[in-house]
Amino acid sequence: MLDLPTIKLHCRLDPDYTEEDDLLEVYSQAASRFIENQTDRTLYASSDSVPDEDDCPLVMDGSVRTAMLLLIGHWYENREAVVVGNITSEVPMAVEALIQPYRIYGV
Repeated sequence: MLDLPTIKLHCRLDPDYTEEDDLLEVYSQAASRFIENQTDRTLYASSDSVPDEDDCPLVMDGSVRTAMLLLIGHWYENREAVVVGNITSEVPMAVEALIQPYRIYGV
């Protein structure tokens, strides 16, 4: 749902570098699914694309786009499930904080 030039800019890749375009597209689709699963809402590119029957759509705004870019950048830099020999910590106010206001909680 994010355009490739924006993803490449975020990942600090040269626009002419195309060898990993397919991988970046896969990460973009996975980020969309992650956001939808975490919020329990359907993600739409714009308010014009929301069907009438969707009572609680999630339109990709700045916070959602930022969360997706953070996920894509993380997955691009860390391609394995485990990182050995590094001390890491979650960046405060990152993905979870960006998408928390959009979550639908069960009743």
